[in-house]
Amino acid sequence: MSHHAPTSRSRPEPPGAEEATTVLKLGEFEGVDTLTLSEAALVINALVAKRRNDRKNVNETDMLIKTIDYLDTFARFKKKESVEAVERLLSSYPKLHKFERAQLGSLCCETAEEAKYLIPSLQNKISDEELQEMLDEIYKLMPR
Repeated sequence: MSHHAPTSRSRPEPPGAEEATTVLKLGEFEGVDTLTLSEAALVINALVAKRRNDRKNVNETDMLIKTIDYLDTFARFKKKESVEAVERLLSSYPKLHKFERAQLGSLCCETAEEAKYLIPSLQNKISDEELQEMLDEIYKLMPR
């Protein structure tokens, strides 16, 4: 009987096996930083503006244009100061996963009940009172 090291590596999870239910299964995205839609809009718009200013090839593909349109439509916070304030607020809850914080900053739920329904992994991580307090603070930062 031979005791050689295995000659193959374990097979990675198939793409698309990720789940955001009561237990987060983010697969290859597990340790990846996440952005709210507002943060993503800031990053992409800044990059496109810089390329235009530098007169570099912006390469505005159909996908880029559709992404910018989507972010312009659904990003709740448009001003850099507001986006940064929301990020600071969300970062003050380190017990929440980065994915959960990004979801909270993008969805802008009105109630703790709504947030826990839309983001089931929050169920046993944060009390309704603490979550409602966070949501109220986010609401204060929303443009009127």
